[in-house]
Amino acid sequence: MSISMLASIPNLITHTRLPIIRRSSSCKASPPGNQSMIGNSTCEEIIVRRTANYHPPIWDYDYVQSLRSDYVGETYTRRLDKLKRDVKPMLGKVKKPLDQLELIDVLQRLGLYYHFKDAIKRILDSIYNQYNQHEDWKKDDLYATALEFRLLRRHGYDVPEDVFSRFKDETGSFKACLCEDMKGLLCLYEASYLCVQGESTLEQARDFAHRHLGKGLEHNIDQNLAIEVNHALELPLHWRMPRLEARWFIDIYEKRQDMNPILLEFAKLDFNMVQATHQEDLKHMSSWWRSTRLGEKLKFARDRLMENFLWTVGVIFEPQYGYCRRMLTKVGTFITIIDDVYDVYGTLDELELFTDAVDRWDINAMDPLPEYMKLCFLALYNSTNEMAYDALKEHGLHIISYLRKVWSDLCKSFLLEAKWYYSGYKPTLQEYISNAWISMSGPVVLVHAYFFVTNPITKEALQSLERYHNIIRWSSMISRLSDDLGTSLDELKRGDVPKSIQCYMYETGASEEDARKHISYLIEGTWKKLNEDGAVESPFPEIFIRIATNFARMAQCMYQHGDGHGIEDGETKDRVLSLLIEPIPVHRQ
Repeated sequence: MSISMLASIPNLITHTRLPIIRRSSSCKASPPGNQSMIGNSTCEEIIVRRTANYHPPIWDYDYVQSLRSDYVGETYTRRLDKLKRDVKPMLGKVKKPLDQLELIDVLQRLGLYYHFKDAIKRILDSIYNQYNQHEDWKKDDLYATALEFRLLRRHGYDVPEDVFSRFKDETGSFKACLCEDMKGLLCLYEASYLCVQGESTLEQARDFAHRHLGKGLEHNIDQNLAIEVNHALELPLHWRMPRLEARWFIDIYEKRQDMNPILLEFAKLDFNMVQATHQEDLKHMSSWWRSTRLGEKLKFARDRLMENFLWTVGVIFEPQYGYCRRMLTKVGTFITIIDDVYDVYGTLDELELFTDAVDRWDINAMDPLPEYMKLCFLALYNSTNEMAYDALKEHGLHIISYLRKVWSDLCKSFLLEAKWYYSGYKPTLQEYISNAWISMSGPVVLVHAYFFVTNPITKEALQSLERYHNIIRWSSMISRLSDDLGTSLDELKRGDVPKSIQCYMYETGASEEDARKHISYLIEGTWKKLNEDGAVESPFPEIFIRIATNFARMAQCMYQHGDGHGIEDGETKDRVLSLLIEPIPVHRQ
């Protein structure tokens, strides 16, 4: 690389990224494309590869294999079945619409919704069919109106924003008297995050609720309500990882005056029994990971089995989807390693060879690869082909072409970023985003997940997968921008291409603070698109739309306060402990 090119890259990057190559005095300098050549007849080049100094895993193999849960066996299964039989009639006995909605909301937030999907759908169908009758129970009740709106929209029902118009005054502003209704304001605030593009009333509602909830916290309000308000203002419910939210809400629900002890015991016991299932999934994947020896052989890469498994729990936690979690853990582990190959260790010509091998999906293309890449490629090749074989064996589906494509596209996007770096090119924000939503790996994760949870598979869905349907695109974009907000400074210090924040700063001259605000604004706008495309008629089943939405939520969870995936992070450790390690104490009522 020429001195002029180096001068065009910020000092933050130049001293960290490029491999250092030492040559004998008789050796001519090689062009950048030949940086990885080691040895010839006249001289020998030694590549001193850089390292990101990633910390070793804090959850070692022996610890993971030692995990044991008390919440397994017939005794607990019988108790859970008894509690489920006690709860199910509650959905039928509750007749008032508001009481029905409150029960559904509690079941969802406690993580119990999946037990009663059919019964809940019947209730919501009934409420939706009467939606335009303006019953007295919700006419002047902001809380009831907002709760109904949020739950119906959350479940894909087409409900208009103008239901909130009756809470406005003659000037078009929300009525001042609503400021005293903190419970209603909180529900309005949460409902506003289900908005789609062009819904100005909901945007107005969000600003109004946010402003007055903040003011309300300055006064002496109920302590439990204050905790919920602070929680919502930090991150709205619609953007939160469902499993982590359930763990948090169980503790909140226990302190509420209207707490139902049967629901509380059911939620705690179910959480612990699902956690036991997750531990078995995790131990299985820990054994697989150790058998690959990739953590041992590829020391430059992040060894993040636990974090990758945590992602899968965030995406789909229900106990019956263990195969999906295990396979997505493999996918996430390979994404992490390959990302570090491109970002940390590989030289440009090596990266081009690796990209070609993945694109061709041919073991013969391994021959020119260095040993570390041979290990990485063959492990990826064998694991992916095994997943495709499972689909063919179990469902008669030939899916290898779809899996090959997403890995090829991912590596090509990584390679483009590497070329940008080596040439010193600063992409515009739009150029960056057009590539980065793919390099975030959302398409790889979501296309694999589709095949792990969907049966039967339709031709229309396959065509949408190949084109990367907007559901995949928007979820991936939210994940990328959330990642950038949390990790860009750390990644620049390690020596990476400018992220969205820096691209916007270069392009507009904005300060970092203003750039971050702009990226947050883009995240909000992309959530509106994801809400809209998740609600319209889709070629995909509901479970896949939920997985795609949860992928975006998981990214916001993982990168909310920094890099929860790449560096040692106390918050991620606490999440692992609370979701995967430590059960909730259960006291029978």
